[in-house]
Parts: sequence; structure tokens; C-alpha cells
Amino acid sequence: MKAVQFNVAVPQYLALKALGLANRKLYYEGPLATVRLVDITEPALPTPQWVKIRTHACGMCGSDINLIFLRDSPSASPFTSFPCILGHELSGEIVEAGSDAGGLEVGDRVTISPHLSCQARGIDAICPACSAGRWGSCENFARGLLAPGMFTGICRDTSAGFAEYLVAHRSQVFKLPEEVSDEEGAMMEPLGVCIQAVLDNRPQKGEHVLVIGGGVIGSLIIQALRALDTGCVITLSEPSPFHAELGRKFGADHVFTDGDILGRTVEIAGATRYRPMLGQDILMGGFARVFDTVGSKETINLSLRAMATGGVLSVVGIGHEVKLDLTPLWLKLQTIKGVFATAYVPMDGKLTHVFDLAIDLVRKKRVDLKEMITHTFTLEQFPRMIETNLAKSRNGAVKTMVKFTGNQEVNQ
Repeated sequence: MKAVQFNVAVPQYLALKALGLANRKLYYEGPLATVRLVDITEPALPTPQWVKIRTHACGMCGSDINLIFLRDSPSASPFTSFPCILGHELSGEIVEAGSDAGGLEVGDRVTISPHLSCQARGIDAICPACSAGRWGSCENFARGLLAPGMFTGICRDTSAGFAEYLVAHRSQVFKLPEEVSDEEGAMMEPLGVCIQAVLDNRPQKGEHVLVIGGGVIGSLIIQALRALDTGCVITLSEPSPFHAELGRKFGADHVFTDGDILGRTVEIAGATRYRPMLGQDILMGGFARVFDTVGSKETINLSLRAMATGGVLSVVGIGHEVKLDLTPLWLKLQTIKGVFATAYVPMDGKLTHVFDLAIDLVRKKRVDLKEMITHTFTLEQFPRMIETNLAKSRNGAVKTMVKFTGNQEVNQ
């Protein structure tokens, strides 16, 4: 079968870090490329608890781009295994079901929660994170019957969404209703992450909330805040006019593109600005909660300065080696929260997986995913999809994905 495969070795890594500065196409074209279209054998079911899925659609995540261009911290490397097939935002149809697949049947249209936790790895002594329903923070990502890998897409044993077929454990699989399209099904993973982020840092009615970055995740954070009826006042900081307007359409009350987060915090959230002897201004008062979808040194430091006393910052963007001035953190008794994956949450008196909640919100049209899907490609057009993601604003792109069924409409 055809698949987009990622692989890297230390000499290749060092060469790309030097030569890629002059020509970034080297990362995805030519002899040093980290990704290639290859022919591989279809994956087999690891145990009777697994199913095989024929992929219908798979979205490209920002983390895929970071991996291709070697931007991730090496700290996560023990929890990956190469060569691997990319793609964790997917939908498809079950074509083979093991004898213990938990009610999943051939012909079911499904999506997956990609994290390969204790259950998927056949580990009986469930770790504390999995026992708490936080499978995305499993402590056993490098153990069990599978090769290391936090999730489908960075584990060499499972295949993934940028391939014609993959395998998934029954605990990962969620059925899609008829009202949810293949393309929408492939966006349940990013939507679920954003819903989880909001539930873990849920605003109170009337609170001022800042979202930094209006791309796919920022737009979904805004939609999740609205769909969950938080009643907060949402401000979006996004440099691209195209993406800023999309954020406004999805429910942001205030949108600005000039990057002046501190000035707009004074204007919108009523903060007071103070100038120190040296360095950046600091505010008292400000936003009660911030969702930073960028996760850079600049945005995290600005978030802390723009948050009110007792404010909570959710770092949604995946950065690393960030240097912080912690003065606002201790001075204003703030909290920084990590954001990763989905979990089981209490809902209407029972535990519900966030994927089920996400699917239901899309089915009821409380969240609009269709408008976010701007570009679709064939698997063979993978390099063009990478290039589209490298210039999203210029291309008018939000979510790009590979479609394995029907017509591909490349909007360029």
C-alpha cells in the first residue's frame, strides 16, 4: 500500500539543520528528505482487540509539520519509533475486526483517538494517568507489545492516516454518525483537544479570555468556548487578516492583528500598565484566562504579563526551551497549564470521553468544521500540501487534508 513515511537519523538531522536553512525543500524532497511516499505492507492486527481501518481522510496537523522540519524537542524522542507513517487526524471504515473488538464491526465509519495507552499496549497494571482517564498522558508510551510511540502517527507498528490502511485498538475507536462527514470525522482529534483545553481551564460567565493565534487550534478554541456556553468575552490576537476574520466569524468578540497584546489588554480588559526600570511593561488586572496556541517565548511571556491575578494560562502550542520571566507568575499568583490530548470528563452525571462530546457537538451543528477545511489533496500531492501549510495566509488555508475517497479539490 502507499504511505507517507517519516524517518530520520543523526547524520541526516545534522545535515538538514545546516543545509535546510538555505533550502527548506530539502526536508521533503531529495536524498535528505525526512518524508517519502513509499510502498509498504498492510499492517496486521496485533491482537484480537484491534481493528483494521481503510482511511477515508486525514488532516495535516501542525505537529506533523514540526516533525518533518525537525522542530520538535529531542526530549520526546524516547516516545517515538521510526520509520513511522504520519497522520493522526483521520476517519475511515473498518475492514477487519478482531474477535474481541468490543462491538466494532466491518463497515463501521469511525475516527480514532490516536494515543497508544496502557490498554492498546496490552499492559494489565494500568498506570495512574490511564486510571484517571487521561490516556494521552500514559506513563507507558515506551512499553508493552508495541514499539515506542505516544500516538498513532509516530509509532512504527500501527501505520497511520497518511496511508491506505492502519490498525487501531478498540479503546481508540469512535463510531461516526451519518450526519458527520468523512472530512469532519478527520477533525475530531484537534476539536477534541480544544474542547479538553477549555474544560480544563473553563471560564466563568463574563470573564475576559484571550486566545493567541487564530489558526486551526485558535479557531477551534473559540468555537469550543461558544459551544460549551461559557458566556465569556473572547479576544483573539492573530496577525493574519484572513485568519483573524475567521476567528471573528466563529465567535470572537474582539479581534486585533497588530500584535499589541499589552495595549489591547488595557483597552479591552481594563488592565493598568506599569513601566519597570528596565524591560517589558507589566500589567495589573487583565485577562482571567489565556489560551496560547503558539507557545513561543514571546507569547508565553506576554500572556503572563497580560493575565490578571489568579489568571490561568493554557499553553496549547508546542514549544520548547522557552525562557520566562517568572515575576508575573509569583506576583499575581498565576497558573500555567499544559494542554495535550483528550480524556474522560464528568458530563451530565456520568463520565464521557471528550471524543463523544466532540462528535455530538458537530452532529448538532454547534461547531462548524466544514468551513475550516479549505484544501484537499491526494496522497501523491503530499509535497504540495506541505508547501500550502508553509504559507497558509497567502494560500487562504486553514485545515488541509488528504482524501482517499471522492474528488480532491485543491483550492490554490
